[in-house]
Amino acid sequence: MRVVVAVDWSDQAFTAVREVIRLYTPQELTLVHAVDLGVLESPLLAPAMAKQAYEDFRRAMMDAGRQLLDQTAALVPRIVASVKQVCEFGSPAHVILNAAQSASADLVVVGSRARGRLAELVLGSVSHRVLTHATCSTLVVKGSPIDLRRVLLAVEGPEDADRLQRWLRAHPFNKPVELMVMSVVPTPQFGEPFTVQESWGEAAMKSAQVIADAVAGGLSGTSYSPASQVFRGDPAERILQVAARCDLLVVGSHGRKGLDRFLLGSVSYSVSHRAACPVLVVRETK
Repeated sequence: MRVVVAVDWSDQAFTAVREVIRLYTPQELTLVHAVDLGVLESPLLAPAMAKQAYEDFRRAMMDAGRQLLDQTAALVPRIVASVKQVCEFGSPAHVILNAAQSASADLVVVGSRARGRLAELVLGSVSHRVLTHATCSTLVVKGSPIDLRRVLLAVEGPEDADRLQRWLRAHPFNKPVELMVMSVVPTPQFGEPFTVQESWGEAAMKSAQVIADAVAGGLSGTSYSPASQVFRGDPAERILQVAARCDLLVVGSHGRKGLDRFLLGSVSYSVSHRAACPVLVVRETK
């Protein structure tokens, strides 16, 4: 497994490194730090600064970033065969995404600073941008690392189920876990008679249970001890309720972009911002 981890000066960055090592043993780990000079890179502002002072400042920031990566690399156990470091000037999300693409990463890991969802959508955040634009799976780390015992796998439909099963088979965790496979049947909102809604709901519940049971059966083995359960209601809210009792939430991504995601919404993106536990959003690399 090739893993890229974003590293900055926050506690969440060090937590992200510890968390990914707790979950997996990567064959190749790339630590990425972006030296973001912000407005100082503006072509209008830079000429106003003394050239030597500006170059000294850039050099000092780059040196500090490299020292940070060295300190972070010291946290990685020797069992990880290859540890690489990338320190570049640029916006953090851009540098992280480029590093993930260059490394052909299976997983990119970012820390979340628990900014409110509205503020995050308005102001933007590194984790949000990486989650939105990454072409590989993304792990959003929150809080302090804890022992991984209970994992919630939220399954939406047959394609989603296949994608998640393939990922979990290809990338088992370091230790066996209890795996709860859940699916949520949305409550109909259209103006049909109650009897129509009820018969539709019963058929949907049966279909969802078949899918959840099949995923649980397909993952049963030494790495996972699975069980399955189906709910009705708002998918995001139901998932968050169950995730509150779990150590990791795993969801799939449909890969919607831009206006489609804004108009249609996305359960995976909603829960990734609101869940208290770490969230693994699974995508399949093309």
